[in-house]
Formats: sequence, C-alpha cells, structure tokens
Amino acid sequence: MNQLLNQAISVAVKAGEAIMAIYDTDFAQYEKQDSSPLTEADLASHRMIIDGLSNFSDLPVLSEESSEAEMDWDIRRQWQKYWLIDPLDGTKEFINKNGEFTVNIALIENGKSILGVVYCPAIGRLYYGAQGIGAYKVENGQQASPIQVAANPIDKQSWKIVGSRRHGIETLNQFASALGDVEPVSMGSSLKLCLVAEGAAHLYPRLAPTCEWDTAAAQAIVEQAGGQVLKPDLSPLEYGRKQELLNPFFIVCNRADERWTRTFTELSN
Repeated sequence: MNQLLNQAISVAVKAGEAIMAIYDTDFAQYEKQDSSPLTEADLASHRMIIDGLSNFSDLPVLSEESSEAEMDWDIRRQWQKYWLIDPLDGTKEFINKNGEFTVNIALIENGKSILGVVYCPAIGRLYYGAQGIGAYKVENGQQASPIQVAANPIDKQSWKIVGSRRHGIETLNQFASALGDVEPVSMGSSLKLCLVAEGAAHLYPRLAPTCEWDTAAAQAIVEQAGGQVLKPDLSPLEYGRKQELLNPFFIVCNRADERWTRTFTELSN
C-alpha cells in the first residue's frame, strides 16, 4: 500500500504542475480561442493521471473526464477494485483564481475508498491517507504531519461547520440554526472534507449534489484521520454500488451526534 500511495502522490503532483502551467497564464488570451483555460487544464490533468497510473497499475480508471463508454454501468459493475479520479475539482475556484481547487485520486475496493490523495497545487498543500498508513498533511513540500479529526464540542462550545460558498447555502443555514452556536468556515472543492480530517472544522454537511469523484479521495483521508462520511441513514458513503454516479447528501464528522443527526436526516429528505 505504501508504494501505491507514493506513486499516486507523484502522479497527483505532476497533474497539479500541468494545471498550474495553464492557471498561471493570462486567461484573457483565451477569449479569441475556441477552448477555455478550464477545459485545457482539466484535460491536461486527466491525461497526466491516466498515463501516470498506467505506468504502475493495470486497474481500471474512472475519471470525471471519462467517455460515456468508459462510464458504462455494465462494465463498471464488474469492477471490484479501481481508481476514481477528479482531475480538477473546484472549477469555480480555478476560474476565479482563488487557489482552492484540487487534484483528487482515490483507490476503491469493494465500494470503499481505501487510499486517497488530494493535492492543491496553487497553495502547495497535499493531503493523503490509506488503510494501514493513516492520514497526513504536507505544506509546501515540508515534512508530512499526521492529522486527525477534532472531538465533537461539549455543551456551550461552538461547532465549526465548513460549507460551500455557492451550493446549498440556504439548507446549510437551516442546519446551522438548528444546531445552535456555530462558527462557519468557507472553502472550495474537496478541501472542505480535508478541513474536517485535520480538525480545522467539526462538520461538513453536504446538502447539495456531488458526484463520486468529488468525494472519494478525501473520504479515505477523513476515515484514516478517525472521521466518518455518512449518508442520511448514517451509514458510510460508498462507491460503485449503483449506476448513477451522483452521491446522496452526506455529512463529514468525527462521529454521529444526537445534536445534529435528526436535523441532518430531515433536511436530506
């Protein structure tokens, strides 16, 4: 597992370099072209990851940029183990140049994400985790530091809740109001899950649509950091179990807590 993880990290970093080569250009130059910087960066990262993974693994790969034929359910349903990737997660963050976009690489086995790499090239931040290895964070190439989720607040302490700047804001506000004393934290892409993994936030209730490639890599990191990613029925979020690639609503947490479980279930229906 160590070797697979190190190779996946190397691939993610190279994909990040391919993205940054475009991100650091003047986007205005694309106005007279048929392509967009986002499309070019997404596809450059996709190709880099596909080629990189093929150098050391013969497992199938499912990407956000995969063709319809590659996403065919009759094929995917036979996969017991496969790579699940999002070459560029956080398209609005990329376009707005706020730096909060990521490269996501996950290894799925029997519906569970067992290895995850989340790399944010614009701010030099890397998260990774795998079964039997734990979860870690690296800032700007420095030594890796182990991470773990924060304990749930005791009474009269505020919950730090991370959320999207754009999606499901009204429902998120309802959740926060029902919980009580809340400190909001805004973040883009799969970095939201990673904030819970490193203990910078207690909860990330996702009450808006996502796809499986948006969450798989970060879920492995959360779980190896001692946390959970739960569906409305409070069972773990799984992958490759159905034809549809949309996730149900979910919540990222240390553990289920009666102070929010009922509200989360109600808002998810």
